[in-house]
Amino acid sequence: MGKKISVFTLSMMTVAAVVSLRGLPMMAKEGLSLIFYILFSTILFLIPASLVAAELGGAFSDKGGGVYTWVTEAFGSRWGFTAIWLQWIQNVVWYPTVLGFAASCLAYCFMRPALAENGVYTGAVILVCYWLATGLTLAGSNVSSFITKYGVLCGTVLPGVVIIVLGLLWIDQGNPIAFLDPAPLAGAAGHVAHSGAHARLFPHITGLGSVAFLAGIILLFAGVEVHAVHANELKDPARQFPECMFLAAAVIFLLFMLGSLAVAAVVPAADISLTAGLMQAFERLFNTFGIGFLTPIMGLLAAFGSIGGVMSWVGGPSRGLLETARQGEIPPFMAKVNRNGVQQNILLIQAVIVSLLAALYFIMDNVSVAFFVLSAMTVTLYLVMYILMYAAAIRLRRTRPDLPRSYKVPGGLPGMWLVAGTGLLGVLFSLVVGFFPPTNLPVGNPTLYVGLVAGGMVVFVGLPLVINASKKPGWRQAGK
Repeated sequence: MGKKISVFTLSMMTVAAVVSLRGLPMMAKEGLSLIFYILFSTILFLIPASLVAAELGGAFSDKGGGVYTWVTEAFGSRWGFTAIWLQWIQNVVWYPTVLGFAASCLAYCFMRPALAENGVYTGAVILVCYWLATGLTLAGSNVSSFITKYGVLCGTVLPGVVIIVLGLLWIDQGNPIAFLDPAPLAGAAGHVAHSGAHARLFPHITGLGSVAFLAGIILLFAGVEVHAVHANELKDPARQFPECMFLAAAVIFLLFMLGSLAVAAVVPAADISLTAGLMQAFERLFNTFGIGFLTPIMGLLAAFGSIGGVMSWVGGPSRGLLETARQGEIPPFMAKVNRNGVQQNILLIQAVIVSLLAALYFIMDNVSVAFFVLSAMTVTLYLVMYILMYAAAIRLRRTRPDLPRSYKVPGGLPGMWLVAGTGLLGVLFSLVVGFFPPTNLPVGNPTLYVGLVAGGMVVFVGLPLVINASKKPGWRQAGK
């Protein structure tokens, strides 16, 4: 019998896969309404995704348990390939957003905060960092594992704890609490005639654009399915896996809630930059407490954490795509590996796509807008994958009820419909909202915004279907 893992270990693995500090400014920009967004994301997305992934991961753990297997078993290889493709490509679109955050942190490290709003600087940092990460991965270097391990500890956990503690001290010492000041919130959410400005727990909805940030915030909670394949490594999966997921959900909820509230307490909503908001908060906090010299150090640590996150993902999802190449789902040239056994052509294609997306920072006037456009594009792709995952879970409960499952969503078929259906509703609503330009960002041309998000979705969702329709029998033999 293989080694068992504890509830705490699996919970923390899930937390590490989901939590990222780059999302704190996006949530903080909503003021007190961030509580609604986080609750919505936890109840209608995080928990259903966790439980459904737990059942599917346990049922197909002998086949790898990934989303490709789950969807293929339910709907065939065409949609299975589409699901794994979307899991890969959304990650590719995600890289410029997280490296944009790293660029803003480095600007504070260089003691040049204004650079954080400079698109040319941001785009250049993204290109340099990503191609360097790709080169290290192609070289089979052990540097990536070092950067990943210490990046999480020093660049995510440590700054996260510091921002929460200093935020609490800020409030305790009687400093002004920005999210209670109606002026910046009114500017952020829009002011409606005859309605007084005040801090809101519930978003001030004047249209779907008023809650457009929901799509980006949902993305911050995505990725929980990654570790569902470990469900049957617990001693009692049926009892312990839900415990893991609820513990992980509680930790994720608290980290995001307290961290974003700390940023929102210090920086007025109208002033928060989506890329540099965290460092804006650190700078104000450190200056207030007389330790301003720590700002560049924290900027370096936060950037290190973001780059570590990228290093951990550059080779991972692309390895899953390599397996589909060996199965004949994509052209055999994508199955080529170098002398280090690394998926060479996939990584190079990945880097070219990232470079093209990074060009948005060069051509868009507002860095926060470019950041959010890429975030919205990412979330639409990931949400389509989640739709396929929920649909697969429901279908397999109907078509293969006797399939051995180490964990089952309770309540039989009605229980699965309730849990997966709740997740589907949350995903579909977020998907629709993602196409609406946010009212609290200077988007400029709304048509261009919608065109970029919709165009990205059509191209990246359509590509796997076109590739699948064009595949040839010889691809499988050539990929082996």
